[in-house]
Amino acid sequence: MTGPGFPPRVHIQEVVTRDGLQIEPRFLPTEDKVALIDALSQTGVAKIEVTSFVSPKAVPNLADAAEVARAITRRPDVTYVALVPNLRGAAAALEAGMDELNLVLSVSETHNLANMRMTPAQSLEGFRRIVAAATGTRATLNGSIATAFGCPFEGRQSAEKVLDLSEALLAAGLHSVTLADTTGMANPRQVGALVSAFRARFPGVPLTLHFHNTRGMGLANVLAALEAGADRFDASLGGIGGCPFAPGATGNISTEDLAHMLGEMGVATEVDLAGLLALARSLPALLGHDIPGQVAKAGRSGDLHPVPAHLGAPLETPPQ
Repeated sequence: MTGPGFPPRVHIQEVVTRDGLQIEPRFLPTEDKVALIDALSQTGVAKIEVTSFVSPKAVPNLADAAEVARAITRRPDVTYVALVPNLRGAAAALEAGMDELNLVLSVSETHNLANMRMTPAQSLEGFRRIVAAATGTRATLNGSIATAFGCPFEGRQSAEKVLDLSEALLAAGLHSVTLADTTGMANPRQVGALVSAFRARFPGVPLTLHFHNTRGMGLANVLAALEAGADRFDASLGGIGGCPFAPGATGNISTEDLAHMLGEMGVATEVDLAGLLALARSLPALLGHDIPGQVAKAGRSGDLHPVPAHLGAPLETPPQ
């Protein structure tokens, strides 16, 4: 049973091998990335953001993007996504047969300059060239708006500015939009208002929310988005990741924590939580450090524990 206004199903979209790994100091071998993606493909997630076709100097951990994209075993019920920053990256992703290209720009001019070395207007012009290159292919195009809920350099961005940029992305030929809380600055009231405004203005457009848990509000923001009609969420296994160009940024919301919360609320996700937990518990050995995710450590709410052996009969006379 779901709450009032909740969607009948929520689509969980995994980003661990892109957003999760991009900030990691240790290079994860290609075969380990491929094995992780293949295992995630079996868990029921709707999409997997496999990698990013960016300069290896900018993001060393994703230097093997083409090798990973070609080596994974693809399932027809999973959409395999690559983030691309420019036309060259888009061409490489299309050649590798990606199902979807994720094009990212910031609503904040300062953050876009720091992240892309371009203004948002310049990024948008580049997107038009990518749309032209992708025309006639089977790939869909998603536009991710970074800093949609706040920029670490400029502060909060107006909802109207975010919506106008969404409209420009759709007019350029993109098929869907992601609103990204790049540095974990969003709060639930703000999220609910922006998602409601997006839904009112673009009722038929697929919308994804991408939250970070930098200030501990990630899952609260998911709940606010759900209540406003959102049904697609990015998440990272183990809660790892973060933007290298955002001061103080920490990990994404945890995939297994998100799936656990939704399951406890009775919201359908069609994901295998046990499988996600097993994969999350394998991450520390791969990464060389602990993960932020909580359910992998504490267990599910329904996991009961043995009665303590020392438990005796109740006292006949309670202590005074």
